[in-house]
Parts: sequence; C-alpha cells; structure tokens
Amino acid sequence: MGSLTGKRVLITGAEQGIGWATAEMLIKAGCDIYCHYHSDESGPKALVALADSLGQKAGYMYGDLTSLEETSRYVTTGAEFLGGVDILINNVGGIVGRKWLGEIEHQFWQKVIDVNLTTMLNVTQSALPFLREAAEGASIINLASLAGRAGGHSGSLVYSTTKGAVLTWTRSLAAELGEQGIRVNAVAPGLILGTRFHNRHTTKESAEETIKAIPLGRAGTPEDVARAITFLAAEYDGFITGTTIDVNGGIYRM
Repeated sequence: MGSLTGKRVLITGAEQGIGWATAEMLIKAGCDIYCHYHSDESGPKALVALADSLGQKAGYMYGDLTSLEETSRYVTTGAEFLGGVDILINNVGGIVGRKWLGEIEHQFWQKVIDVNLTTMLNVTQSALPFLREAAEGASIINLASLAGRAGGHSGSLVYSTTKGAVLTWTRSLAAELGEQGIRVNAVAPGLILGTRFHNRHTTKESAEETIKAIPLGRAGTPEDVARAITFLAAEYDGFITGTTIDVNGGIYRM
C-alpha cells in the first residue's frame, strides 16, 4: 500500500460524520487536505487545527456543489492551495427526506438527484484536469450506500436509486479513466450511527431492529467507513479500480 505522506486530497462534505472522520484519518496519515462544507464550519476549523499541529496543510471552503460555478471555484481554489490533487473523495449526499412513491413530486425527485449525482458530476469534472497531472496516478473514491445495493427502507426510493447509480458511475468511470492513471472506487456503508443522516432520518427503534440482523452485532461508526476510504486512497498507484467495498457488518453479502 502506498504511503499517503504529502498526498493532496479534496474531500466534500467534511463538516461531520463520515466526511469528518475520513479527513481526520487522512491528515493523521500524512495528507494535505482541502475540505468542502455546506452548513457548519466548526468541523473544518478543527481539521485545520489538527493539520497545523502536525505541520501539514489544510483548508476549507463553503460551496453549493449543485452549482457548477461554485463547484469549480471550490476545486480550483483547493488545487491551488494544495499545489495539485492526488485524491478526490466524493462524500456529499443525502436522503433529503422520506417519501413514498405516491408522494414524490418532480421537485423532490430532482433535488435528491442533484444532491447525490449532480454534485458528483460537478466535482469530478472540475477536478479531472488536476487528477490527470498527478505524478504517481490518482484515486477517486465515491460514497455509495447499502441502499444502492439492497434498495433501502421504505420511503427511500429516490435516494436508493441515486446510490445505485453511484455504483454504476464508479464502474463506468473506472473504465473511462483507467488509461489516464486514475483509479475509481466506491464505498457502500450500511447502518452508520453518529452521522447527521441517521440522526435525522433513522428512529431508535428502526436502528435497533437493523442491528439485530447484523452478523457483527453492532452498528458501524464513521471511523469504520473512514478506514475503507483511507485504504482505497493509499492505493493511488495500485491495481484496484471499478470496485465497491461494502462496510455493513455483514448484513448484506455479495
């Protein structure tokens, strides 16, 4: 596995949960990092302080990544701050809300697609020129979900559909970018407590029922997912591409 010391990382949605835990782990592994946030800058501020304490570089910027203009500004500023980009982590996404088939309006449908797919398109397109220039090859890691594998719980139809699309996007993009030395992989988390997603959209009773079916007997943590992302990031010059690592405690087995 390649050393991450000095590697330059762009990560979206780093203010809390999986994004924050991943950014923290990558900084501790030796990376310089530029974070995106959308709602709260306290998380990115803490990451900058951590990087400073270790003699590394970290910065952050607000952005609405459904806007191509704001996305381009974030990516370009981050690449200039870091001096290039070796690793891109597309972490932004969300369920937005639970709606059943008969309740789904076009506006809601489009918003969930924009949050989970348009953001990924905008960020990846904007970062591509910088990833192509990475001297030892580059790595893209996309956040999918168990919902994209198994369909999710009732009320998550649109979200599950977009996360299934992330899996296909990852496989297709891996084929397209492989000849340019860019690997593309995904991570598909299951029930990961301690995140805004589950704090807002998963009841205590639902979580307890899900945990009963997990072979490892517990919910996951943001750090569980961060370890898988860090592994894929460290394989920036490796032979793993077009694959998805499932992080779900064994509840879904391929």
